[in-house]
Amino acid sequence: MAVIGKLLISRLLAIGGLLLVTVASLANPVENSVQVRGVRVWAGPETTRLVFDVTGNTRFKVFSLDNPSRIVIDLSNTRLTGSLKAVDLRDSVVQQIRTGRRDATDRNLRIVLDVNTALKPTSTLLPPHGEHGYRLVIDLDSSRKAARPHVVSNPKPNVKAPVISDAPMDAPKISDISEAKKEEPPAARAPTREIVIAIDAGHGGEDPGAIGPSGTREKDVALALARKLAELFRAEPGIRPVLIRDGDYYLGLRKRIIKARQHKADLFVSIHADAHNNPRASGSSVFALSQRGATNEAARWLAERENAADLVGGVSLDDKDNTLASVLLDLSQTATIEASLGVGSRVLDGLKRIGNVHKNRVEQAGFMVLKSPDIPSILVETAFISNPDEESKLLNGAYQTSLAQAIVTGVVAHFKDNPPSGTALAQQRRHTISRGDTLDTIAKRYKISPDSLRVANGLADSQVNVGQVLRIPVAGI
Repeated sequence: MAVIGKLLISRLLAIGGLLLVTVASLANPVENSVQVRGVRVWAGPETTRLVFDVTGNTRFKVFSLDNPSRIVIDLSNTRLTGSLKAVDLRDSVVQQIRTGRRDATDRNLRIVLDVNTALKPTSTLLPPHGEHGYRLVIDLDSSRKAARPHVVSNPKPNVKAPVISDAPMDAPKISDISEAKKEEPPAARAPTREIVIAIDAGHGGEDPGAIGPSGTREKDVALALARKLAELFRAEPGIRPVLIRDGDYYLGLRKRIIKARQHKADLFVSIHADAHNNPRASGSSVFALSQRGATNEAARWLAERENAADLVGGVSLDDKDNTLASVLLDLSQTATIEASLGVGSRVLDGLKRIGNVHKNRVEQAGFMVLKSPDIPSILVETAFISNPDEESKLLNGAYQTSLAQAIVTGVVAHFKDNPPSGTALAQQRRHTISRGDTLDTIAKRYKISPDSLRVANGLADSQVNVGQVLRIPVAGI
């Protein structure tokens, strides 16, 4: 009995200790509150992203106020333990960050962002991932103005991981041929435009992408390569590059597509660096959109076409019935994927000349940035940043230039063979006759009719000679 008595007393003391700890915790709620330990800011030309590092799941509410413009963030049972004053707000829409409470007993924290214009905020609470704990992410998009106070909240603290896809002409008459030989007056020629290449540096801002063994961040390599691409494309007559991301800031995947469409891009090139658990994995890869990815995107476009100003090949979908809209979209996407595979193949050929490739063909996947229905799009995995040797190459300026030149060479070769109508390249296309060439094989290669080829070059018949240079007209001309 003595032993049993000692055990009972021991357990009672343990329970009493737990009760004391519980009562103490209840008496001091500060110990149980979520902490805001700091903030990081990335400012882009259109979007400013603020990431508040917090120690746990918390209820929050975000809304905008006018006169003056400001964004208010209310966090339940939260206290500030870090500093929000030393953060660099230059180039952002945020002028200053203030914090406060209603009174000394208030367990909620209010953060106020003084902004330079009325904005519509978006927000999300991200769960721990990698080296980061919980993060409250606030995006301020200057292209989305707030017409009235806007509230975003999460009444129930339930955080889920984000889900981070020619018709031939009649045979020409002799008179037609003689007319075709005449030089068209310069004043009568239609003005030409440049081919626009949208260059997308993957990741950015809080999203570093893959990280190499030595700490190299994919977002930095992608941006460096994108800038080299832009520089090389500028040197190509008739081509104008556009950088989708030209700094270390966040840009949503769909926003990247929208920006390319706003610039009326003829091609979208997304630059990345691959990663794998096996450090020996190596080589470049080129991706185009998969048919499954295209089908999923088509469903989204059809569902939202009434509320969107998007066009498919210059044709609006919002006034078409479901059947016609679906057919138009399918035709556009099929042609776009075919063009993407074509330019991707030329780029892959260029990459093969400077190093090994991971796959010998253009792969297809449902990457989000490839889903524009009417802009041919490719994603280039330049190398495996997880491979120490390739990580080192990606940091080498000379190798970066070689990679960029290989991509540019492939893209330019594609557009010289397939120039968009109305561009300077379409007027400049030339083909030098080689042994074995015939008018029919040349016409088939450039996807034009033999008759249009004869008319464009003033040929009386199909006879061609080795070394002869032919002008290649745009399809259908």
